[in-house]
Amino acid sequence: MPGTDTKTPLERLVKVLELGEPSAYRSHTYVNGESLYFPTGRVYGGQVIAQSVIAAGKTVPEGRLPHSIHGYFVAAGDIHQDVLFDVENLRDGRSFSARRVNATQADGTILTAIASFQIPDQVGVEFADPIPEGIPDPEGLRSAKELMAPFAEQSPFAQYYATKSPFDIRHVTPSILLGVDKHAVLEDTGRQMVWMRTDGKAEVSQMMNRAMLALGCDQIMMEPVLRRAGLSMSTPGISYASLDHSMWWYRDVDMSQWHLYVQDTPTAAHGRGLSQAKVYSRDGVLVAAMAQEAMIRVPEAGE
Repeated sequence: MPGTDTKTPLERLVKVLELGEPSAYRSHTYVNGESLYFPTGRVYGGQVIAQSVIAAGKTVPEGRLPHSIHGYFVAAGDIHQDVLFDVENLRDGRSFSARRVNATQADGTILTAIASFQIPDQVGVEFADPIPEGIPDPEGLRSAKELMAPFAEQSPFAQYYATKSPFDIRHVTPSILLGVDKHAVLEDTGRQMVWMRTDGKAEVSQMMNRAMLALGCDQIMMEPVLRRAGLSMSTPGISYASLDHSMWWYRDVDMSQWHLYVQDTPTAAHGRGLSQAKVYSRDGVLVAAMAQEAMIRVPEAGE
């Protein structure tokens, strides 16, 4: 927990995501005995998605990498409890393996997901949308750590982004961590672009890199909905939670290198908003895509 862990945020991230051998009493049950710190006191949703990738990946034939995962967040997780990951083998084909993962705590399921793994295949169609042109380099942008540092003593969320996040996050479009992006509201769009990489380098497998992408993207997936609605993370009385998350990996990922997240939101209604993203490597290769629906509620005027 905060103040007691001497590891860097990145070292702790890797340690938490690495699940041990399956429990003796069940063939494919993996136990996570600690969670990443998050100011809400709940288990961070991106962590559970990432650990589901790792748990499922431990059960597939060698050489198969995750190409997609679709997860539903059923209930909030308690950051102080173990999380158990039960993996069910749905199918092992010649090229693909499918697994169902159920993440549970004492009160029941907190996430259920289906993940699919594939042997890299050079046969078939191949194309990709190009990276947007004229995007500023990340080196010339201010990091979330730098932006939030002056407010770290006033807000646990600011402290998290300033000192606890394992990622270096740099917004091309104005950050909405501290306030509303008035330009986005006037333009009636939630489009945003963000550079991200790990804050440091870890020698980890491609499986772990893909899991870290699943965790990292969850830190910004809700932002386009907030941006288009004229809200921010600091809007008084706001409440939000991820409802489901889907992502697809198309090419290898090195999370220690800069990736550009190109995001937008097509719709929101009934307290739910949909966001989507394309992820590009620094050299312009489209490596992954994702979509997430989130519950976002704000108090009615006068409440």
